[in-house]
Amino acid sequence: MELVEIARRLRRDVGRLRFRQPVAYVYNPLDYAWRPHRAYLERFGRGRPQVVLLGMNPGPFGMVQTGVPFGDVSMVRDWLGIEAPVGRPAREHPKRPVAGFECPRGEVSGQRFWGWARDTFGRPERFFARFFVANYCPLAFIEASGRNRTPDKLPRAEREPLLVACNLALRRTVAYLHPEFVVGVGRFAADRAAAALEGVPVRLGVVPHPSPASPAANRGWAAQMTRSLADLGIST
Repeated sequence: MELVEIARRLRRDVGRLRFRQPVAYVYNPLDYAWRPHRAYLERFGRGRPQVVLLGMNPGPFGMVQTGVPFGDVSMVRDWLGIEAPVGRPAREHPKRPVAGFECPRGEVSGQRFWGWARDTFGRPERFFARFFVANYCPLAFIEASGRNRTPDKLPRAEREPLLVACNLALRRTVAYLHPEFVVGVGRFAADRAAAALEGVPVRLGVVPHPSPASPAANRGWAAQMTRSLADLGIST
């Protein structure tokens, strides 16, 4: 399957990269959580969606645990119907262990994101008939303190090779899926899509990120999501 091959290439490309302090640990769920990630691609990546929704990178209690974008354990297991064995990163921060589908903590962003999809479309098949969800960057970066470090905070010398690999994967994904829209979930993802897809005949947009770190997202994110899509001409 093409999306599986794209993910394999991306896993290999980013696996060659090295990062320095303040990044102390790098988690690549395309490696240790490959089985649920592949299951997600094979189950939901076979259509021709109108919209690709693009996230930034894995969250510590989401894709880091399950291998699925915005991958809150309960949503991935109970709504998407995906559960598979998950290994461990080669180096693991003691404050950020990977427990896979046994992780006791939820990810608020994932609960909001997939909760919106569930409440709006009912069944995953109805959602994925029109949408596909991917992350721009597959890596999670963790500082010695346990703090998450987002890709935009990496120094340029480390960031640029990462962007090259992620841009290639995104372009290949869009070439395969042929969506009408690529919509960034949050400004970083939207900006990266605009840069990576320059010259590609696809419509671009942005919707608010569901992170609880965003005060706006804590005031009815689901309604904001639906409204933002409607403003782009995407009905739900």
